[in-house]
Amino acid sequence: MRLKSFPKFNTTGRSLLIKFNLPGEEQDPTTYLKECITALTDYLVDKVPDRDLVGLRIPNTENVQDKVAGISLRRRDQLKADVVWSVLGKVIQSNARFALTDRLEVHLDHVRMPAGNGKRAEKTKGRSISVLSAIKKSIVTVKAVFLCLAHALIIAMAKVNGDSKFKSYSNGYGLKEPVEELLKASGVDLSNGGGFKELQQFQQYLSDYKIIVFDGLYHDRVMFSGNSLSAKKLYLLYDRDNEHYNVITNLKGAMAKRYICNGCDTVR
Repeated sequence: MRLKSFPKFNTTGRSLLIKFNLPGEEQDPTTYLKECITALTDYLVDKVPDRDLVGLRIPNTENVQDKVAGISLRRRDQLKADVVWSVLGKVIQSNARFALTDRLEVHLDHVRMPAGNGKRAEKTKGRSISVLSAIKKSIVTVKAVFLCLAHALIIAMAKVNGDSKFKSYSNGYGLKEPVEELLKASGVDLSNGGGFKELQQFQQYLSDYKIIVFDGLYHDRVMFSGNSLSAKKLYLLYDRDNEHYNVITNLKGAMAKRYICNGCDTVR
């Protein structure tokens, strides 16, 4: 097995070279192959959280002219054995040259998604994101342990709208009612945390704003950028260590950069 990691994109890739054993004399080859695919799928995604995205690429290393069978990125809980079989099975059945003795190289792409379940224990050594968020005046630390994404959005909207309640919201006061109203009106369920799907749902509802989420204090790690063209931008900071959302009130200050292009959100 080969493993590659791409920290900038929160992505890892694993490659497995597989050669099937021949089925027993009394085993149906198709049934046997389905069982192999089920075991392989379960093995590949065994330790992947349901919220993360996974995709497969399956070239035939024996017959290099064959097209690569692929399954696009989707939530881990949507990558079932029958989905893999529906793709690989068609390739096998339509390819007279494929045999069980052929080798298959299976590539698994794994994209780690945000959870936003609330704060966990803070690191004690070095300056973690949670520590830097507390130090920097350009970042508002969301006090809420749960529903931090909704709290962050309410605080960010108060900031861009010049709402007099921004200061009290930043200190964690008066947020219960507006958070409940936002969740009810948008129909977003944060009981399992706030990930990419929930961000998309919030963006669809908050069409008068553009939600932009940075993965840590890296100006080139834009984890989510809404499809809105609004000039009212809600900058959020995702703390991956603590699975928590905070609010960026001054992008240049937070990223320690001198220039920001408001049109494309380039910071340098």
